[in-house]
Amino acid sequence: MESKYKICVKCIMDTTDCDIQFDENGICNHCRYYDKVASKGLFSGQEGETKLQQIADEIKENGKDKDYDCILGLSGGVDSSLVAYHANRLGLRPLAVHFDNGWNSEISVRNVEKIVQKLNLDLHTYVMDWEEFRDLQLSFLKASVLDIEMLTDHAIIATMFDLARKNGIKYMLIGTNVVTESILPKSWSYAKWDIRNIKAIQKRFGQKRIDKFPTCGLLKTMVTKRIGKIHFVEILNYVDYNKQKAIEILEDRFGWQYYGGKHYESIFTKFYQAYILPTKFNIDKRKAHLSNLICSGQITRNQAIEEMKKALYDPEELREDKEYILKKLCLTDEEFNAIMKLPVRSHLDYPNGQRVFNQLERIRRLLRRSK
Repeated sequence: MESKYKICVKCIMDTTDCDIQFDENGICNHCRYYDKVASKGLFSGQEGETKLQQIADEIKENGKDKDYDCILGLSGGVDSSLVAYHANRLGLRPLAVHFDNGWNSEISVRNVEKIVQKLNLDLHTYVMDWEEFRDLQLSFLKASVLDIEMLTDHAIIATMFDLARKNGIKYMLIGTNVVTESILPKSWSYAKWDIRNIKAIQKRFGQKRIDKFPTCGLLKTMVTKRIGKIHFVEILNYVDYNKQKAIEILEDRFGWQYYGGKHYESIFTKFYQAYILPTKFNIDKRKAHLSNLICSGQITRNQAIEEMKKALYDPEELREDKEYILKKLCLTDEEFNAIMKLPVRSHLDYPNGQRVFNQLERIRRLLRRSK
C-alpha cells in the first residue's frame, strides 16, 4: 500500500522525498536540520563581518609571497559571482576558475566576463574534452542513474584541487551556504567524490576510456584536504546573504544578468533539473530551493506555494532546449525517449566506493572519540 501524501507545515518539502520525517507538529526533518546548521554555521551583522575579516587576514598572511592567496570557482551564477564580489571587497587576490563543460549559456559567459573585467581578476578557464565528456554523459543517461550532474561536480572539484596545488594555494572560497543550500534530500543526489562509480558506469556503457576527464577520488580528496591543508571557506555564511538583494547588487555593480533558476546558468543543468529529474525521477528541486528560502525568512510559505504553481519550463523553450541538447549529444528523439523510459537504477547498482567511505568514517569517528 502506498503511503499517503504529506507536506511540511513550515516549508514545502513533501513525501516525494522518500526519507522525509515529520514530528508531532507536522514539521519536517529538513526544517529541523536547517535550524541546527544555521545556529552553528551562520553569522550575520557585525559578528559575521568581524569573523570574515579575521579569515581574510589569515588568507592574506598565508599568501603574501604568492601570486594568489586563494582560489574560487566562477560559473556566472549568483553564489559564485557574489563570492568574487566579497573576495574583492576584502582585498583578497583570488585566482578565478571557470569550468567549461560545453553547456555554458551565453548569459553565464557574459556574467563571468563582466565580473572578471570589473574586478580585474586573473581567470583560468578549464575546457573539457567535449567528445570524452559527451560520452560520459551518455553513459550516465544509459545507466539510468539519478545524478548525471555528478560528472561536472566531480571534475570541478578535481580541477580546483589541481590548480590550488600547482599554485601553492591553501584557501578555496566556495559559494556553498546555509541560507540557500542546506535543504536537499540525500536521495536526490549522489556522492560527488566517487570516481569508482564514474569509472564503472563508463566501462559498462561508454565507448571511450577516461583519459582527460579530471578525477579526484576519495583518497586524493582526503590527502589534499588533510595533508595539503586546503581550507574551504564558505564566505556567504558570514554575510547577510539575501538572494534577491544579492541579484540587485550584481546587476547594479556589474551589469550582471539573472538566468531564471538555481544553477540554470548551464543549459544542460536547466534541462536536467527542469525536465529529466521531474519527468523520470519525480523530483522537483524547486521544493528544496524554495524551502531553504522559507527557512531563512526570505520568502513566505504561501509565496513558495504560488511559485510552485508555475510551469517548470516554457513549452517553446523546452522544445528548443531539448532539440539543441539532443543534437549536441548525438541522440535522436527515439533514443532519448527510450532512455527516459528505462527503469530507474541506483548508483549503488554499479561498483562504487561507499564501503571504503563507510569504513573510513568509522575510523574517523573512533579517532575523534579517543581524543
